[in-house]
Amino acid sequence: MDNCIFCKIIRKEIPCNKIYEDENILAFNDINPAAPVHFLLIPKLHIDSLTDIQDNHQSLLGKMLLLAPNLAKEQGCEDGFRTIINTGRVGGQEVFHLHFHIIGGRERLPAMIHQG
Repeated sequence: MDNCIFCKIIRKEIPCNKIYEDENILAFNDINPAAPVHFLLIPKLHIDSLTDIQDNHQSLLGKMLLLAPNLAKEQGCEDGFRTIINTGRVGGQEVFHLHFHIIGGRERLPAMIHQG
């Protein structure tokens, strides 16, 4: 995707504060962190959102989920972290390239959704 900001980061057209990279996955710090630890874990393969995954993505997604706790721990999340996948406009997705937010580094993160 030519105009996808995450694809531009993968192609190194836009810099990032990288914390991990292999042939299939890139992880980098969020530019607007919501907590002391806040990084994004993205597949290098462009997939718009979680609703667009297919059977052939199973291995890639499994690898991402196995990697998340290891990276979180390396970044200082010893006692837990939050994993968020915003999906679609209503789900709060702003960049339409599948990505996991890994957030932590506080004693306890605030509640996800407040009842109003």
